[in-house]
Amino acid sequence: MQSANRFAFKEWAVICAALGSGRQSVILRKGGIHEGQADFRVEHQEFWLFPTNFHQTTEDLAQDYLEIWQNLRRNPPAEDRIPIRYYAIVEQAIEVTDASILPRLAGLHGWSDRVLEERFHYKRIGLFALLIRAYELPAEWQLPNSPHFAGCRSWVDLPDELRTDGLRPVLSDAEHAGRIDELSRRFAEVRIV
Repeated sequence: MQSANRFAFKEWAVICAALGSGRQSVILRKGGIHEGQADFRVEHQEFWLFPTNFHQTTEDLAQDYLEIWQNLRRNPPAEDRIPIRYYAIVEQAIEVTDASILPRLAGLHGWSDRVLEERFHYKRIGLFALLIRAYELPAEWQLPNSPHFAGCRSWVDLPDELRTDGLRPVLSDAEHAGRIDELSRRFAEVRIV
């Protein structure tokens, strides 16, 4: 693990909370508008999770993620602050280009079936699945929001490096190993990038 990192990955606040609670260990990504024709790429193997509500609606969430959404709505962060609490290390990046794999993703992510299908088929066939290990800070950092963070993009560079001291894995080593084994079985025969 890096001792400090200034790169963050923008993701729905609900998904960040699910990753931070150990509920899921997969990030699905098609790419943001700013990725353009190059599509999404794993630019950083380690990054902070940058929670956003951009494009996040209850209709786009899996039913069993609505409770997480409701909990976040009860205690929303200040609009001028970005709460940074979770860190991710990518263990595998998998490009899913075969639609027959999509049912194997059930229960691994927070997207509704409609969003999964739409994102998979948008522009070019496929999407990426990042198998990650999530870590949590004892107390979150509150970064001032900035126009620099705006836009539909996957990656943002933070104004300063944030130290990773005190990070704790959200799953035990045994739980994480079991999760990775399960994910590996579900993604068997899929191209790893």
